[in-house]
Amino acid sequence: MHIRSILCAFALLVGGALSAQPAPKALTPDQLTQAQIGEIDSAETLLRLAATYKETPDYRRMSWALEQLLRLRPNAGEMRLALATSYAMMGEKTKTYDTLLKLQQAGYGFDLANNPNFTKVADTKVWDYIVEQLAINLRPFGEGKVMFELPGGDHLFDSIAYDPKRQQFLVGSVRDGSILRLSRDGRPAAFIQPDASNGLWSIYAMAVDAADDALYVASTSSVYFKGFKQEDYGKAGVFKFSLADGKLLDKHVLTPDGAPQTLSSIAVGARGEVFAADGLRNVIYRVDGGRLKPLLANPRLTSLRGLAASGNGRFLYFADYTMGVFGIDLAAGRAFDVRYDPTKLALGGIDGVSWYDNHLIVIQNGMTPHRVMRLALSRDGRTIIGATPLDAGHPQLTLPTYGTVAGEFLYYIANSQKNQYDDFGVPRDLAKIKPVAIFRTDLRFGWDASKHESLSQAATEISKSVPGSGRFSNVEGGSTSVTGN
Repeated sequence: MHIRSILCAFALLVGGALSAQPAPKALTPDQLTQAQIGEIDSAETLLRLAATYKETPDYRRMSWALEQLLRLRPNAGEMRLALATSYAMMGEKTKTYDTLLKLQQAGYGFDLANNPNFTKVADTKVWDYIVEQLAINLRPFGEGKVMFELPGGDHLFDSIAYDPKRQQFLVGSVRDGSILRLSRDGRPAAFIQPDASNGLWSIYAMAVDAADDALYVASTSSVYFKGFKQEDYGKAGVFKFSLADGKLLDKHVLTPDGAPQTLSSIAVGARGEVFAADGLRNVIYRVDGGRLKPLLANPRLTSLRGLAASGNGRFLYFADYTMGVFGIDLAAGRAFDVRYDPTKLALGGIDGVSWYDNHLIVIQNGMTPHRVMRLALSRDGRTIIGATPLDAGHPQLTLPTYGTVAGEFLYYIANSQKNQYDDFGVPRDLAKIKPVAIFRTDLRFGWDASKHESLSQAATEISKSVPGSGRFSNVEGGSTSVTGN
């Protein structure tokens, strides 16, 4: 139900007598019932209502709004903490404890020891236990470490790829559109520069096709680009370069339509297929016949992030920052939910996604603590049957974003500097921009060979979707096709 049908009442134009009567008064937020709030299917509306009830304060209705929001957005951990807070402000111990325990079991960590919002529920041994467990989740975990730092300065390096033939890394700059090569120990060398012949803009993502000895680059004419030209505003494309000499081999630019387009992630499939995602419009494209053709678009998506193609070439996996992880059956051209147990695993706040040996490697910076997870998939690739943290809570992981697989290791950006720039691409304070650190983690950390040989033992199906149906039902009210119809 749309919120306007709840908050607004309209006069019934039936007969002269009725039309002469005063219009019914519109409902105000403080008059909404639990049932009415439970019918709202707009996350933005529910967020506004929750904020209104917090200011009032009306913690009862705040809890109703947040409960409904979490039905729509089950991966919104910060909202679940806010729900626990609303329960605590009303002195509802059982609901507070249950909500916080679910957060703890899903891997969240918080310091609530002296939080005044929980005073009414902080007088039991159960509370002490919960506080202790949430604090434990904040402790650094994993054997990952900084391997090298990228050149300092106003570059905004925010993408990384690996060339296995030459055993070199490649990093791209959002600010100047350049691409550097780096040795395994991080020694940089110039490789590709933007110029009139290649037409590069900001580098947002890169992927290597080792079989073709090619580098694919997702580039966008953004205000962050130092060479930005107004006539290029909103342009974006996929550029193909030779890994041998950096020569431009091909490029595919989206047709401008007057609105911004941002290709922010890219992946190469097992058969050389190239996919790129627009994280603003929430569209995934496929390079086909010399053009970028839409593969998927869904109005329920909120912010597309990382892409990863399966090793067998059957699936393309993608992350939505709010909604979690999904897949596309490439042969059928249909999207599907990746099934998992949301009571034990949080999949919100994912930026980077990589494929490794029938596992998805995800980088989560939208939860506390920031972490890298290895997600084991069932043999059919549609269910997460195990989850292992690789790195979490390291002080260097101030903003981990994207990574690349090199052998049995993941190399990833640990401290993206993108928050050091304003919405117009201007550095907030040049003195505060730090060199980007590249973290390395062992992808086989805690690997149990016997466990991974029995991946056919799938977990209980949580999602309501039929595999391959395209129904995004991890979010209540999800559409029934990849086009959102």
